Amino acid sequence: MLEGFSKYETARILGARALQISMNAPLLIKIDKEDLEKINYDAIKIAEVELNSEILPISVKRPFPIKREERLRRVRGNQISEQKIQTRESEEESEIAEGGEIMELATPVDEVDDMEEESSSEQE
Repeated sequence: MLEGFSKYETARILGARALQISMNAPLLIKIDKEDLEKINYDAIKIAEVELNSEILPISVKRPFPIKREERLRRVRGNQISEQKIQTRESEEESEIAEGGEIMELATPVDEVDDMEEESSSEQE
């Protein structure tokens, strides 16, 4: 594996070159017929040999982040007083109380009663 390339770049280079080789592109390095038979004419292995011999004319272009010279400004939000927060909360609580029913906590006795009702309805 070559230094300077990430594993993703290496995989991309090997894949691209192996595709070229599999489509009958000429090999860039002389490999004996015996060595080709040893690796079963595998395009990926041939591409790997070419990459390790540093003969591939493939380069990697890495974009650099854009540097900005702007000053960040503080966002000014609307300040809400504690009194307004409390009035909004009380309004929401009153809407919930008017619109919906208040749920009670389930007790173990209620759960046993529900199970008995289900079993009696299944037996019928």
